[in-house]
Amino acid sequence: MVSDAGSIHTKRWSAALKDAGISIVLFSITPDTGEFYRENGIRLYVSDVLGRKGKKKRPLPARLYAHLRAVRELKKVISEERPDIVHAHYATSYGLVAAMSGFHPLIVSVWGSDVYEFPRQSAVKRLMVEYILGKADRVLSTSRAMAAETAKYHKGPIGITPFGVDTGLFAPRGIRRDGHDEVVFGTVKTLSHKYGQDILLRAFARMRKMLEDSLPLDRRPATVLEIAGDGPDYDSLLFLAYDLGIAPYVVLRKAIAHDEVPGFYSRTDVAVFLSRAESFGVSAVEAMSCGVPVVASAADGFSEVLEDGGGIIVPIEDVEAAADAMMKLATDPGLRRKIGAAGREKVCSCYDWKKNVAVMAGEYSSVLERAERVSG
Repeated sequence: MVSDAGSIHTKRWSAALKDAGISIVLFSITPDTGEFYRENGIRLYVSDVLGRKGKKKRPLPARLYAHLRAVRELKKVISEERPDIVHAHYATSYGLVAAMSGFHPLIVSVWGSDVYEFPRQSAVKRLMVEYILGKADRVLSTSRAMAAETAKYHKGPIGITPFGVDTGLFAPRGIRRDGHDEVVFGTVKTLSHKYGQDILLRAFARMRKMLEDSLPLDRRPATVLEIAGDGPDYDSLLFLAYDLGIAPYVVLRKAIAHDEVPGFYSRTDVAVFLSRAESFGVSAVEAMSCGVPVVASAADGFSEVLEDGGGIIVPIEDVEAAADAMMKLATDPGLRRKIGAAGREKVCSCYDWKKNVAVMAGEYSSVLERAERVSG
């Protein structure tokens, strides 16, 4: 695998595939300071060619040269390890290094911004993505929506390998609260403009005003919003909560560890994700797996995940529609239970992590079989 060692996605894929009986060696150009890979018996090679260990921001020519150095180092690792497959995660950077190594069979998994944003920035970047995907023997995407976007830069078939959840870990816990007591809205996301927490705060403020205007105090549910995550918008979101007059009802947490997320949703009645863009709705899948109803924007990833139930889709950046959906769920415990149960069923059917890992292992087998037929 050629992928970011610090990414939770890399850690989950590498550990799960190893548990499935596949020997994994990881090459990363991003350092990882933890012991995860050693503890899981995965050999890790780190080429800190971009100076991230020192958190230095290098100019473009230096970064391009650094990638060429990474190619040379990857070739050395390939020579030592003699892999059957090289699988690059994230088309740009890691995909570029893997493609330039010249190794086949090569699999490239697209992750999101590498096809939604990067190739739109310039003609040169578009050509780069087309080159990388053209070098791949197999291109994979976590969703049909992202596969459709990827098809703009790749003429061949694109496999779908969903990035699901451990449905045993992400599972309903106890009985959800009923009646008109406290209703907790929650979200776990990086705090940045792309993920729309500013929209969420405005929708939450509007929903509270709607409740005040339409229901007497004795029939009005108390509402709280909990947001967990780190990111550049932390301070601005905090100030916005005060400006909107909802600060006493908003809990803005720092990021929580991945294994803490199920516990977060066990305390949540409604999960809300109002991203301006989303290539795959893994955050929604996590909440749905816990039996929590979801309100999500009509971003590609969320629309696909929720197309058969499990939540309410609202137009992107539509504060009023989001507030209406949140109010509907705040005032109807029966609807929350119904939608939550439908979401859990959808996840168990389509996004069970064990099934997803089996699909990826099947992709590896197919790629090897094709390579053997061509060479044989």
